[in-house]
Amino acid sequence: MEPTQPLTPPARQRPRGIYLLPNLFTTGGLFAGFYAIISATQGHFDNACIAIFVAAILDGLDGRVARLTNTQSEFGVQYDSLADLISFGLAPALVMYHWSLASMSLDGVTARKIGWVAAFLYAACAALRLARFNSQVGQVDKRWFIGLASPAAAGLLASFVWTCFAMGYSGVELRYLAVFATVVAALLMVSPIRYFSFKGGGPKHDRLPFLSVLVVVAVVAAIAIDPPRVLLAIIALYAMSGPVHAIYRRVRRTPVEAATP
Repeated sequence: MEPTQPLTPPARQRPRGIYLLPNLFTTGGLFAGFYAIISATQGHFDNACIAIFVAAILDGLDGRVARLTNTQSEFGVQYDSLADLISFGLAPALVMYHWSLASMSLDGVTARKIGWVAAFLYAACAALRLARFNSQVGQVDKRWFIGLASPAAAGLLASFVWTCFAMGYSGVELRYLAVFATVVAALLMVSPIRYFSFKGGGPKHDRLPFLSVLVVVAVVAAIAIDPPRVLLAIIALYAMSGPVHAIYRRVRRTPVEAATP
């Protein structure tokens, strides 16, 4: 009689439901972007801007959740890009349009066209930015973005509208400034300017120094005290950091390193 072979237990399969987890975060971000559009059409601009920031938070979580649970998929990548186009492309453009750019019609037919063209330019540049990012994943240095990331650009417009709305300024009063902010944010997204991505450069960067933790705590406390103004200041400084660094690098004539979108 032949000796019986020991039975090896079958490999435990990961529950299928866990693959839904990162996509649920993506869906939450998509819902927040959609809610921002609805709120803007009803004149609730503070709620619309908050929803855009909620979408940005959820967008930052879905990828991390997918990596932590080892549930990355090509479907998730494509779904995330489509959700980002709504939350950080269409939503900020329409919030800005309903708050201010639509009032360009007060200055004539040509000005009215400038208003909606500026909103479309932002949405189109966001789509181009996301397409370029997807086409260059894995080919460039993860420490840098090429062009202003679409969540940061959306945050710039949202914090601008939120701050002005909280201070009692109307979009009609600031319509030309709104056009300028929208066009600048759009062009920064598709520019070749490098922005620091805060993703680190490898395992040795996984641990943050204690001073960095204190800075994060101080920033969170400041945001809690006055969310719209503090967020506008932080994002505006980040948006300016790219051009300032590019000018500094050109003056110093330092070599351009490989970068990422």
